[in-house]
Amino acid sequence: MNSLSGDQPLSRPGLIVLFGSGETSPTGRKIFEEVFRTLPASPRLALLETPAGFELNSAQVIGRVGEFFTHRLQNYAPKIDIIPARKRGHELSPDNPAVVAPLLNSDLIFMGPGSPSYAIRQLRDSLAWYYLLARHSLGAVLALASAATVAFSACALPVYEIYKVGEELHWIDGLDFFKFYGLQLVFIPHWNNHEGGAELDTSRCFMGQSRFARLMEMLPDEMTIVGLDEKTALIIDPSKCDCHVRGLGKVTLLHTGHKHTYSRFDDRTDDKSLDGHGSDEDLVKIAGQRDGHFHQYSDGQVFPIQELGPFHSFHTEASIPPAIWQKALQETYSADTKLASLPPEEIFLLIRARQEARKNGNWSLADDLRQQVLNLGWEIMDTERGPVSRKLP
Repeated sequence: MNSLSGDQPLSRPGLIVLFGSGETSPTGRKIFEEVFRTLPASPRLALLETPAGFELNSAQVIGRVGEFFTHRLQNYAPKIDIIPARKRGHELSPDNPAVVAPLLNSDLIFMGPGSPSYAIRQLRDSLAWYYLLARHSLGAVLALASAATVAFSACALPVYEIYKVGEELHWIDGLDFFKFYGLQLVFIPHWNNHEGGAELDTSRCFMGQSRFARLMEMLPDEMTIVGLDEKTALIIDPSKCDCHVRGLGKVTLLHTGHKHTYSRFDDRTDDKSLDGHGSDEDLVKIAGQRDGHFHQYSDGQVFPIQELGPFHSFHTEASIPPAIWQKALQETYSADTKLASLPPEEIFLLIRARQEARKNGNWSLADDLRQQVLNLGWEIMDTERGPVSRKLP
């Protein structure tokens, strides 16, 4: 994996697939087929129910997605686990280890319909969230649609609160998933929605162009807005540092101020849109107000991940509690290395200190810490995705 920060990566994260809508449509099926070809045979899919957990029919909502995978992608023989992590403080909680355990064995994690604000409240700093981060870091694909796409933003759009309830225009703190890559992103699915017809502008995720322009004024300058047209997906590959657009529509990037350097991707971008002279007059106006510019990419086009901002490698140690990270590693490698039970907290702390020493190039200290672990009856095995511990006989 390329590392723009200069750090030696300890793991190879999976793809990130963001849908503007239509994840279970024929177009969505083609996109998932492309993703499934990167997965092991008969992949394990974990479908998180959380965004719709407040709805009385949340099981049916996620169940329909499960049926889509089972019947429309049957050639790949997926094994599906429904994760009914509906509400904190409830027996089906995102913090219940028994409920969220299948996440640790998943090859692909899906989240979709529901409420962005509800998903954020239930998942923030939850066990499900940390399991998701760990599995992604160890190679699992993240597939997000609808509410989940919004929830992963740095600043999330409270769609229903504004569109249905009539609250004043505002943003809320999102799960900010991409901060672990150094990126500050705001995702707007349903970018080109036209359900309102000629009478009501429902583009920009039902906000409409004029209302969305006012929302843009409320965002910090450093945010990059990613607009996802319906039946369109953005596939981000952190390992190869590139982004692919698939589907019937476009992906729009709206920046403030900064410019970009184009290299090997130049021949695959739309020069007309690179300078901000696209057909959307509201985008030209917003870009001008924010001293910015926008790009638009269509099906089959590829652009560098740096186009989203100052990207760096996923830093596992800084984002996941060490006990959870170690447990994820144990689950990932137990079949190959015949690992024993999880080590005590003292070993966790020594392993983490050794990783920090290695990251800083302090090899002498790293060797001393390895020896301390050996003296306590444990062995450290360094894998391409991180250290794995094993109790000695």
